[in-house]
Formats: sequence, structure tokens, C-alpha cells
Amino acid sequence: MTNPLATSFCGLELTSPVVLLSGCVGFGEEYTRVEGFSNRDAGAVVLKGTYLEPRLGNAPHRLCETPAGMLNAIGLQNPGADAVINEILPGLDFTETRFFANVCGSTIEEYAEVTRRFHDSPIDAMEINISCPNVKKGGVEFGNRPETSGRVIAACRAATTKPIIAKLSPNQTDIAANARACIDAGADALSVINTVMGMAVDINKQQPVLGNRSGGLSGPAIRPIALLKVHQVYQEAGPRGIPIIGQGGIQTAHDAIEFFLAGATAVGIGTALFYDPLAAKKVNDGVRSYLAERGLGSIGDLVGSLQIPERPD
Repeated sequence: MTNPLATSFCGLELTSPVVLLSGCVGFGEEYTRVEGFSNRDAGAVVLKGTYLEPRLGNAPHRLCETPAGMLNAIGLQNPGADAVINEILPGLDFTETRFFANVCGSTIEEYAEVTRRFHDSPIDAMEINISCPNVKKGGVEFGNRPETSGRVIAACRAATTKPIIAKLSPNQTDIAANARACIDAGADALSVINTVMGMAVDINKQQPVLGNRSGGLSGPAIRPIALLKVHQVYQEAGPRGIPIIGQGGIQTAHDAIEFFLAGATAVGIGTALFYDPLAAKKVNDGVRSYLAERGLGSIGDLVGSLQIPERPD
């Protein structure tokens, strides 16, 4: 029987358009002890952000619940690329799903080296986290300007022949221009969006709640922002055949379908997993039913099919 959820992504065949997002599932094993959870419900799992060397992350507090969302300032804690490749990847079941690395760096050279090391591993693709701070430029994020984003992607492209996914930040002036720069530099796909910067204050202590002061806002609160950004990026990426992983506050099949219509080929689930580890299965079931009700054969029939009514004169 044909699987209507089967999705072609950068030459990879995914059994589902649902992707479990970086930082929300550890290194692919975090939810495996939850009854009913299976990596098979996801077309791909994105591993935790990885630098060349181990990183402890930020001082606590590192998480804060907010209305309709969550702030996090983990600081990309990770054991380093070699530990992930030599100790963690051998324990993953690559017959269950696809696994994507999330590549981080403090310099362009570090991005390229981490990419090179993952190239020689079983990993299926690499998401390049261009929201990391550039230590040579005083901590400004690589992803804030199309020029620096393109330089990072070009360096990673030179280090691997595996699919490269540029993860775009919403914290910039023109996300479509950044998408164009990443595509021109060799990105095979785009993740849209990363978290939105935010802050929470403890009014009793009169101090920031997070040890890092600010953090990344995720969850339903950012879904309308993410949906607009996917629509904007699709105008640039769609005509060039570049797939998008739409992400930002997706909880239900309804949410996922909105993103498909706006131009996403696949959808990412992250924050929702913290309170519903079985969210991926529920999204799959709902999308499957939606396709069947409308006599559609595949997710591809939905992607980018948003109808924009003409404005009256």
C-alpha cells in the first residue's frame, strides 16, 4: 500500500514529513523509555547541537515556561563531535528513521571541521546552526547577515557531499535574502525558523529569570511568526526546488497542514514533545486523515498550495 506520508527530502526518502527537532530529543534516545514513543513515527530526528569540543552550556536557570511557550538558554551543551560520532551514533538504530546532525561553530573554520567529521559518519544529513555566536566578531550571530550566513554554508558545503540544511533565524531584517544567500552558497534545504529571542523577569528578585538574561522563545506563541517566515522563504526557495522544514510551535495536524500550505515540505516538532511525547504520531494520523478526506495522494499535493485571494480594486 502506498504511504501518503512518504516524503522526498534532499534525495532522502522519509517515511513521514515529521522531523523531531534539535535540542528536544537529546541525541535520539531521550524519549525511547516513554511507553508508546518510537523514532519510527518521525521521518527524521535532528540530534543536539554539536561543536568541535565539549561545551558545558550556560549557567542556570536555563529554562523558563512562558504563556503559550518556553524560553531556553541551554547554551548548546554537548560532548563534542568526536564523542557524538564514536560513542553515540553507534547506539542509534538507523533502520528506524533518518538522523541529521546539528552542526555548530564559533568560527567558520570550526563549522567546516565539524561538518567534515560528520561527513565520515553514518549521519544522513547536516543541519547547519548559523545562529551560533561568531567569536571573531564580538559574539554577533553568523545568521544575522546574509553575507556571513553564506560564508558558513559555503565552508560546510566544501567539507561534505551530504545534504546540508541551513537553519534560519527569525531575528534578522530580511529572512528571504538570507535564504537566497544560503541557497547560492550550496544549501540543499532550509529550516525555518529557529527560536525568537526573548526574556523573562523575576519581579520578586527584580532580576532576569535566565542565567543568560535572554533566551530563545519556542512553542505556540511563535507559530504565526514562523508560518509567515516559511511563506516568505518559500517565495525564494520554492521556484528553485529547495525544500523547507517548517517549524515553530507546531502541536497538531492542523498546525502542520498550515505549514505545508505555506510552503514547507516537512514540519518540525520540538517544544510540544515536552508535554506530549507522542505528538508526532498524532500529527501523522491527522495529516493522513486530511489527505484521505480530500482525495489527495501525498504531502506534495499540499506543499505551497496556499491560495491568495486577489485584493478588490
